[in-house]
Amino acid sequence: MSITLTAPWLVADLGRTRRVLSFAPHRPGFQSARHVLMRQVRDADLTPGLDALAWLGAEMAGRGHGGDPGMMTSRALRHHQLVRTGPATCLATVGLGNAERVGRRRAVPAAGYGTINLILLLEAGLTEPAMIEALTIAAQARTLAVLEARIELPGGLATGTGTDCIALACDPGPTAFAGLHTELGEAIGRAVHGAVLAGAHDWVAAHGNRPPAAP
Repeated sequence: MSITLTAPWLVADLGRTRRVLSFAPHRPGFQSARHVLMRQVRDADLTPGLDALAWLGAEMAGRGHGGDPGMMTSRALRHHQLVRTGPATCLATVGLGNAERVGRRRAVPAAGYGTINLILLLEAGLTEPAMIEALTIAAQARTLAVLEARIELPGGLATGTGTDCIALACDPGPTAFAGLHTELGEAIGRAVHGAVLAGAHDWVAAHGNRPPAAP
């Protein structure tokens, strides 16, 4: 994976066209793509009443990437983290302004939005079920890193944010399992955990471990 940062865009080049599974706001689900993009946004971009998905689609198309998966974040893209562990490479941007604890829901703050975006590239050929399994391992690793960062909410420690997103890319192939007992699962966990924890510590150093509350 190679990274190009040209604000307000962070572009991950996957090296060649890959199978991508994501729940990104633009081009989610199973796709074929060589690039996955993150678009930094500010309040001035997302005005009240704006169709944010249509806006992002137009922004992606204007950059020539209308067919690629795309995410949004308010986190300054210069804070991105890139960690490689064996066959797994994780690119993460970590903002925790709208942190949440799973099973609970707090009022969204008027300012201080943040999200955790992950782009995970695996140098292994996976079946579609194995890709889904790998996505769950990435989510576990992200959650563990957020817990270790100890983001304090009224209901307990945060486990993520309300807008987290993951995109996983690999070649199609015969690998049928990517769970915690596999070498691939271990590599996924180490790469994602390392990237998210580094990003979370960076965010806490600047903002503290108590995200802003709604007014």
